[in-house]
Amino acid sequence: MKYLFTSDYCELAHPSVLEAFSAVGNTQFEGYGLDEFSMRAAELVRELTKAPSADVHFISGGTHANLVMISSMLRPHEAVIAPVTGHIFVHEAGAIEATGHKVCTMSGKNGKLNAAEVEAVVKAHCDEHMVKPKLVYISQSTECGTVYNKAELTELSDCCKRNGLYLYMDGARLGMALCSHVCDLTYSDIAGLVDAFYIGGTKNGALFGEAIVICNDALKDDFRFLIKQRGAMLAKGAAIGVQFEALFKDGLYDRLAEHAVSMGRKLAAGIRVEGYRLLHQADTNLVIPVLPTGLADQLREKYGFQDWEALGDQVAIRLVTSWATPERMVDEFLADFRRFGAKEAPERPTMDWGIRG
Repeated sequence: MKYLFTSDYCELAHPSVLEAFSAVGNTQFEGYGLDEFSMRAAELVRELTKAPSADVHFISGGTHANLVMISSMLRPHEAVIAPVTGHIFVHEAGAIEATGHKVCTMSGKNGKLNAAEVEAVVKAHCDEHMVKPKLVYISQSTECGTVYNKAELTELSDCCKRNGLYLYMDGARLGMALCSHVCDLTYSDIAGLVDAFYIGGTKNGALFGEAIVICNDALKDDFRFLIKQRGAMLAKGAAIGVQFEALFKDGLYDRLAEHAVSMGRKLAAGIRVEGYRLLHQADTNLVIPVLPTGLADQLREKYGFQDWEALGDQVAIRLVTSWATPERMVDEFLADFRRFGAKEAPERPTMDWGIRG
């Protein structure tokens, strides 16, 4: 059976999460996220983010979180600005467009938007004959595995305020981003710079679930109505609250993210030292090397991964490590990589962790 580096949701859940489920047993609880577990978990999120007045809502998955949050922030004629690699543009089957809201994309750099690009979209949509940009969507980390730093996020936040835009962060891999060696942001920094964001559980130890954090008071009213209307309100909402309580109670969430990132860095370092370049800087647990197609095909016989981009006679593949990736599997992959790639490797460069060529 292949070992999967396909994504960070290929393992069911951390044992502590499963134990928390077991401990609940047949305990009765209120429905629809009003249970004691969800209430305690929400308070843990507020403490983590140092946002005591934030509203916290638990949603089953990332697409639902994006759909409910973004559609709630926009009037019918308003649109979203996103990088062309953004999850809401590429991977959610047009969920946002299906609500009647256009996604205006910019090319970005390394998966990241900047203030100049946001300003350009705003200026290009100048009257009532066009959609009106109202929200900026970013993800942390990005789909390319890169990370916004504090200066970049502050610049985007200031730009949004100047232009009357909301700033929303998809945090499917937020834990990994904040544990990255290049990240100088904290949970509280993010809560102070964006209008809303979510903390991803599905990709960091939970069976399923994301925690939406609403920081802007103007977005709080009637949000539970909108969750219900979009089909995102679980009768057994305690099933998510129990998980987040287990993940945040003793710092488990960050420890799991740190492991995922450390395995990603080891994987990236092993690939680079053999002379192969990375398409993007390996900041988190996503590693995207550029390989000869023959080498990729050999690796595919033993390992699962995603083809990211065809580049002539080469292909960029995406390798993802997780909270549960055994170090021995990273070592085994790198041993096979050295064995399969020895004949095709270019001249070995010096290690610089950057983007090359």
